[in-house]
Amino acid sequence: MADVEIMQTVQTEVKKTKKVKKSTSSKRRESEIQISEVEVDSAIEERGGEYTKAMDKDWHSGHFCCWQCDESLTGQRYVIRDDHPYCIKCYENVFANTCEECNKIIGIDSKDLSYKDKHWHEACFLCFKCHLSLVDKQFGAKADKIYCGNCYDSQFASRCDGCGEVFRAGTKKMEYKTRQWHENCFCCCVCKTAIGTKSFIPREQEIYCAGCYEEKFATRCIKCNKVITSGGVTYKNEPWHRECFTCTHCNITLAGQRFTSRDEKPYCAECFGELFAKRCTACVKPITGIGGTRFISFEDRHWHHDCFVCASCKASLVGRGFITDGPDILCPDCAKQKLM
Repeated sequence: MADVEIMQTVQTEVKKTKKVKKSTSSKRRESEIQISEVEVDSAIEERGGEYTKAMDKDWHSGHFCCWQCDESLTGQRYVIRDDHPYCIKCYENVFANTCEECNKIIGIDSKDLSYKDKHWHEACFLCFKCHLSLVDKQFGAKADKIYCGNCYDSQFASRCDGCGEVFRAGTKKMEYKTRQWHENCFCCCVCKTAIGTKSFIPREQEIYCAGCYEEKFATRCIKCNKVITSGGVTYKNEPWHRECFTCTHCNITLAGQRFTSRDEKPYCAECFGELFAKRCTACVKPITGIGGTRFISFEDRHWHHDCFVCASCKASLVGRGFITDGPDILCPDCAKQKLM
């Protein structure tokens, strides 16, 4: 809201002169000359004739004239401007301001209300919309028009994105990007707690406090259902804390380790081999297949690639023919020797 400046002609001085008769009597009467806005006391001089006392000076009656039109000011009201006297008409024509509302001169007998180089009569200083007098009231200006507080707010004041009400003068405003709120309206959309200067998370057109945002949107561990703030891992498109992603059997952490799964559950290589893998007929150790381990199967028996050798000469039988001899397997040469 703006403040209006009331301009009265305090910078000028309105006077009225009075003719004085000079006496030729040898007897001199002294009196004190007193200057006011409307009257000047007379003095008697030894010389005869009429004179005018104005601006602390003595003037021949025909010499005390308006600085603009040269008309005599004797017996008339006048205004002093820049140490020069002006008749009322010339002063108003040259120096008086024109009212913005009625386009008439604001005379010396009227109050001149001004705002940003514009001037009004007191009676013309009105709200552009409702025509309420703005004298001694707060007002707003827009596009060279003046409005009372209510009309300005209803047409131009910015409004809160929370409650839709205008921001009154002196109201604290909370802003984020292109949106703005009253301090009490800037709150979490879930718990309604005022955000103030605390951190918040925007999502679409809503504002969330950190706690409510985590509760509603943050990624949660599939195992413990707690929020994953950092360092999570993903397995089968599901999030886990690193410390929660463990072997189903022994609970050793699997993050960064080789593992496999059984029935959608993760197992470390060792536990998977012990629990579910086939066992090598030769070394009886599990054949896990992890890491591309190759193995050979024959009927219901299985061997590690490196364990598939002749029971007699220990030569590898991978890719070669072999002969079974009970639980053993023999290369063709050793089988012949055994039969001879």
